Amino acid sequence: MPTLRRRYIPILTIMNLSFRNLLLCITLPLFLLDQISKWWIVLSFPEPGYGVRDIELTSWFHIIRVHNQGVAFGMGNGTTWAPLVFFFVPLLALTGIRYCWKKCVFHSKESRIAVSLLLAGIFGNFTDRLFQGFHLVEFAGESFWKRLSEGYVVDFISIWLPGFGKIMPSSQGWWPTFNIADSCICIAAGLLFFSGFTEEKKKSLATK
Repeated sequence: MPTLRRRYIPILTIMNLSFRNLLLCITLPLFLLDQISKWWIVLSFPEPGYGVRDIELTSWFHIIRVHNQGVAFGMGNGTTWAPLVFFFVPLLALTGIRYCWKKCVFHSKESRIAVSLLLAGIFGNFTDRLFQGFHLVEFAGESFWKRLSEGYVVDFISIWLPGFGKIMPSSQGWWPTFNIADSCICIAAGLLFFSGFTEEKKKSLATK
């Protein structure tokens, strides 16, 4: 029994991490994994318009290269306003998260883990917007600001979902291409919703 208790101590310690330790133990590793996977795509797959490469892992799971100047899952992609707007949105989000943390808004374990995942997603996609535009062949001779404005997020995970084609016929059943950072953001959103729901339930039980 003492051995089992000692094994669970590190897990409990992780669940009570400070802001700094959450960054080091969750945000940083996921950020690095996100960037490594994206740079592998950029260096191994041709740019859209300069060839096509599609790795078919299964009939429903493909690896492809997609450029996204919008937000998660391609929303806003291809619009003229998206690169500018979504360049500053992450900065506002980071400021808001830090402010809420100092105000102890994220006091539950689930919400703190959600914040660390959210930061990994924000940093991952924001890094793309800062640097990927400088590696585009089409804009190689353009000015610094032009190449910065052409920054995009690297998406590469393509999954076919049964029934999704009925919801969005144009997709033919394929979910919008995404990446590891997008996954972190979605999981974080789910954890924040779960955390808020459980907190409200605790408050309602306490008032009874």
